[in-house]
Formats: sequence, C-alpha cells, structure tokens
Amino acid sequence: MFQPTLPIRTPRLTLRSITSDDLDDVYAWQCRPDVVRWTYSTGGVPRTREQSRESVLAMAGEDALRAEGDCLTLAAATDAGVVGTVELVWRSALDRAAELGYIFHPDHGGRGLATEAATALMDWGFNEFALHRIYARCHSRNEASVRLMTRLGMRQEARHVESYLFRGEWVDQLVFAVLASEWHTRAATAGLYYPAPDGQDGSNQH
Repeated sequence: MFQPTLPIRTPRLTLRSITSDDLDDVYAWQCRPDVVRWTYSTGGVPRTREQSRESVLAMAGEDALRAEGDCLTLAAATDAGVVGTVELVWRSALDRAAELGYIFHPDHGGRGLATEAATALMDWGFNEFALHRIYARCHSRNEASVRLMTRLGMRQEARHVESYLFRGEWVDQLVFAVLASEWHTRAATAGLYYPAPDGQDGSNQH
C-alpha cells in the first residue's frame, strides 16, 4: 500500500483525506455548471446534493494506492474550508505511471492554489511513490486546465482528434505529461521549494 504521510502542508494549503464533513464544501462547486462543464465524471452536468454525497463518500475511500487503477484523492483545505481536490490514479505498475486530476472552486481561482496543491501531490508521486511519468488529460477547449498543466512543467504530448463523445459532441482531448527526470531537473535549475509532510521544512524536487 502506498499512502502519503498526511496532512501534507504547503505554504497556503493543508492536503488531507476527504471526510463526510466536507459535503457542503464539495457540493458548493459540484453544483456549479461553470465548474463541471469540462468534467468527464459528470458529463458536464452539475450534481445534485445527494449525488455530491455519494461522490464525497467515494472520495473518502480513495485514501491510498493499493493496486493499479486505484485513485488517491486529497482535499485542498484552507481556513475557509475545502477549496478543491487533487488526485492521482495509478495507471500502470510496470510503467510506473499515474494520471493527475484536479478540480477547484472558481471563487478561489487566480491565486495559484491548484498549482500549489498539484505540485505537492506530484512531488510525492515522483519522490515517494517513485513514479516515472505523470500525465493529465483535458478537453481541448479547457484553457484553464491547459494553463495549469503548463505551469506544472508538463508538456503537450498529444491531441486526440474527436476521441470521445462529450455532451453529444465529438471533441478533441489534449494529453500533457512530465517525466521524473524532467521534474527533478526543473526543480534543480529553478530552485523550487516544496514543503515536506506535516509542515516540516524540506527541499523535495519539482
């Protein structure tokens, strides 16, 4: 079983497991059309409160990576509550590959919080889970997601033309990725700093 030492503290966030007490915060963005418009899991359709309750219960069980296909989901919390989630899905043990996912409430956008949370989780993935490659996918028109993946040091690897049906329309999907070697090199050259778990000082690479 692979599980980070929680909580992971960054300068502005506490990354921890989802609990049932987070329902109100999670529903606050899952019910918004502008948030879910690009999400695969809902087909771009806002969730009802009961659907959000089911989603929270599912995410609460995603607390470790035990086998291929498992998802590790962490709440990104501030003093204002849970403002988003980040996740890693273990796609291949042989290839040491995982897929990154994220979703944040737009009221907390524009502050780099999603970048901060994703960086911390990816840092754990490369340094503690020994991943070789982390990739992420998004709708080709999801410009905010493209900007985030770029800020994370990921490069566009592919554009899958009309590769899936979304809200009745065949759409393109973009694939971004970063290798462990690229992550470490970028950190070394840029002098990037990411705190260790439990708020202890550390210099894990990006």
